[in-house]
Amino acid sequence: MGIRHGTKIQHHSKPIHKIYFTFILLLLIFTPRVDSSWWYIGALGARVICDNIPGLVNKQRQLCQRHPDLMQSIGEGAKEWIKECQHQFRNHRWNCSTLERDHTVFGRVMLRSSQEAAFVYAISSAGVVYAITRACSVGELKICNCDGHKRGQASDDKGNFDWGGCSDNINYGIKFAKAFVDARERMVKDARALMNLHNNRCGRMAVKRFMKLECKCHGVSGSCSLRTCWLAMSDFRRTGDYLRKKYNTAIEVTMNQDGTGFTVADRDFKGSTRNELVYVENSPDYCLMDRAAGSLGTSGRVCNKSSRGTDGCEVMCCGRGYDTMRVKRVTKCECKFKWCCAVECKDCEDMVDIHTCKPHKRPDWLDIT
Repeated sequence: MGIRHGTKIQHHSKPIHKIYFTFILLLLIFTPRVDSSWWYIGALGARVICDNIPGLVNKQRQLCQRHPDLMQSIGEGAKEWIKECQHQFRNHRWNCSTLERDHTVFGRVMLRSSQEAAFVYAISSAGVVYAITRACSVGELKICNCDGHKRGQASDDKGNFDWGGCSDNINYGIKFAKAFVDARERMVKDARALMNLHNNRCGRMAVKRFMKLECKCHGVSGSCSLRTCWLAMSDFRRTGDYLRKKYNTAIEVTMNQDGTGFTVADRDFKGSTRNELVYVENSPDYCLMDRAAGSLGTSGRVCNKSSRGTDGCEVMCCGRGYDTMRVKRVTKCECKFKWCCAVECKDCEDMVDIHTCKPHKRPDWLDIT
């Protein structure tokens, strides 16, 4: 009986181990990875060495090796667009927080094809356009300079003018950004790649949308009888503000059956998605820390007690309540102009209330020892 019983156990253990092994294998295959990203270039500073940049695909590495000076510009631009992202979402539960020394920059939160991912891909693509175009105009790059196509005469609502000065070479910035940023997405054909490519394009076009005409007047006594004009990019804040509005009205989409485009999830939608940000998955609420979703939660975040917006304590703290702490604040006051030429101020102290979100209450069973 004992021998039969032992044999029986051995007989059943093989399929159990086989099922377990198959489950682990499937889990490894289908669990999404957090890949390194070219976004990490911004953290490298002057140490940009193409072979050592994590997250670059072959096409990006080739462009890096051919144009190392452009990578320096992209690195500086990365710092700028991440800062802009954090400005735009400073009063949001998800505040575009980055992870220090993390090659993915934003962590697992970018794995979800959400509105936040849509914004990040758009603003990062816009940041590359802005950085490259600016570097061309100031003469930092060998491969490009001012836009040479702006020559001769033209006119606007104020009359005729001559093209002159240094027009920002936005078309070169867009061309390089498309080649560099889109390289990874063009290696695969799935819904996320299509989403990223679409939002990358929206970001590039956003910078071009805010090109402005700047002019210098020539004539007797400074009159504007003659004008020399050029095209210049607007401040990057305008691009950030625009993309933030597009984030608010982003459109949920699904992939077409043939895999070549999108279908809007809302069947009643009648407009065009061409200039809109698109997303595939709904966002988490970002209320609690969730390592799998990449959410840091809002515990300890500063909130505005009197606001009913996203920065208000009720929304920011997800109904958990908030703590209040009185702190001393030092500000400049009683400023006076002193001849010549300085402004002298006193340091004034006052007490202010700072409100921070309470942490999530631990379930009772966690307190049982």
